[in-house]
Amino acid sequence: MSNNDLASRVEAIETRFALDRLIAEYAQAFDTRDESLLRGIWHEDARLDLGAAFGSYEGVEAIVESAHTNWKAMPHMHHWMANALIDIDGDTATARAAVDCLCTHIEMGPIQISGLYHDTFERRQGRWAFIERRFDLHFLTPLPNWKPIAGGEAAS
Repeated sequence: MSNNDLASRVEAIETRFALDRLIAEYAQAFDTRDESLLRGIWHEDARLDLGAAFGSYEGVEAIVESAHTNWKAMPHMHHWMANALIDIDGDTATARAAVDCLCTHIEMGPIQISGLYHDTFERRQGRWAFIERRFDLHFLTPLPNWKPIAGGEAAS
């Protein structure tokens, strides 16, 4: 094995970890209302398309504004991102990642949202970030009998 082969393999592994981390940071940013983390995962000209149910946003400022709107409507969110399939091609990459999200909606109460994210990433000046994240909603369903009885979000 040549040093170039080893270097290419190490770079592919490092890139995969960086992209997996971006997917996880998206979920953490929304769940913890971390605006700084949310801002840091996008290139400035990025697009977030959450479909007819949640809207489409161009640029980091619009994406952050949409987060504030969603945080007001759904003060508690818990995303589970899973089964990320990532394809890397030089300084670009695509991914599909499944999501289940339990939320407390101010009008509907507890709800579950499920779907699939279609992601496009670019590495610019050595930094990987989203340039597009598109969401296909599988379902949004109220959970009328769901009530936490223990833990940080249980009713006191």
